Amino acid sequence: MSIIAQYGPGFWALAVLASMLVGMSKGGLPVVGMLGVPILALVLPPVMAAGVLLPVFVVSDMFGLWAYRRAFDRRVVTLLAVGATFGVALGGATASIVPEWIVTLLIGLIGAAFAGSMLLRRAATPVARPARTGPGLFWGLLTGFTSFVSHAGAPPYQVYVQPLGLPKAVFAGTTTVLFAYVNAIKLVPYYLLGQLSGENLHIAAVLLLPAAAAVFVGVKLVKIIPTALFYRLVTWALLLISLRLIWQGLHG
Repeated sequence: MSIIAQYGPGFWALAVLASMLVGMSKGGLPVVGMLGVPILALVLPPVMAAGVLLPVFVVSDMFGLWAYRRAFDRRVVTLLAVGATFGVALGGATASIVPEWIVTLLIGLIGAAFAGSMLLRRAATPVARPARTGPGLFWGLLTGFTSFVSHAGAPPYQVYVQPLGLPKAVFAGTTTVLFAYVNAIKLVPYYLLGQLSGENLHIAAVLLLPAAAAVFVGVKLVKIIPTALFYRLVTWALLLISLRLIWQGLHG
């Protein structure tokens, strides 16, 4: 039986939606990619959903890297990448002992608190500020750890990057480059933990085309959305997803 016939149309509808959200996030619409695992977890076990989507993330990253190859902040990426490397290593080392619901709840609380504070401010867009080393390494570590656990590294990432006031294209490019690196280094521990099984890879292969197409949809939307609206949409998306993660964490 082919991998297509093995699953029903309802499964594939949700799986394609999840892959397209991943692709759009790589096109520069941050946070929306976090919806991928929760959506796919409606029809698959959460661990399997994460394993299925990791190859989709990695391949989508390649298109995103090409689209934003000239638009990213090198210092911000470097600081966060160093911290994220240790975060992914920590996630791999503690995967069997840290309950996933605790991490999910923590991510949701951090994201909701940050989004709430941003929405209460009067400024439509953040005022530019320099990227500090200590906070960059700390939030990078949290980004790598939470990304490893459930592909949910966006909230801690945004806590550090959004207040820097980067131009929207640079913000999108920095996001794409950083998470391309994080997803690449996650491949080894995911493989060692058995989350890149043959079945998962077969499903992921089917989802690569819609994900790749969605990357360019995301790039186009970033270009046409006004900067103030862009940051408002990012913040509201972060708040809604964080509330969803809090609910998910509280329900184990």
